[in-house]
Amino acid sequence: MPRYEYRCEDCRKKFDVFMTYAEYGQKQVACVYCQSTNVKRRINKVRIAKSDASRMESMADPNLLAGVDEDPRAFGKMMRGMKDQIGEEMAPEFDEVVGRLEAGQTPEQIEKDMPDFSTPLDTSGGLDDF
Repeated sequence: MPRYEYRCEDCRKKFDVFMTYAEYGQKQVACVYCQSTNVKRRINKVRIAKSDASRMESMADPNLLAGVDEDPRAFGKMMRGMKDQIGEEMAPEFDEVVGRLEAGQTPEQIEKDMPDFSTPLDTSGGLDDF
């Protein structure tokens, strides 16, 4: 049975109501806290599923690549965007490296500060393939 979210306009509290599709729009909804019928339906966040191809296409946006060679912040922003598009959990070191890039550290500075760090793609122990 679908769950619908509401907010009471009188007491301002949020609550859920379970009802069938047939009941929706027909059944009077009252606040579970104050019994007021002065309620408004809240719309849940909508998620849109993207295909792998469309995610990869959005990562190839030239605007995302602008300045990544010269500006560590732009490089960090691009890397964070790629992580968000991929939707995969990354190692904690990834977030540390991206945070350092976003703070303005160069890949060379990060590599110097984190000599033991290596990515799965880089067997030399550096950030060259990152």
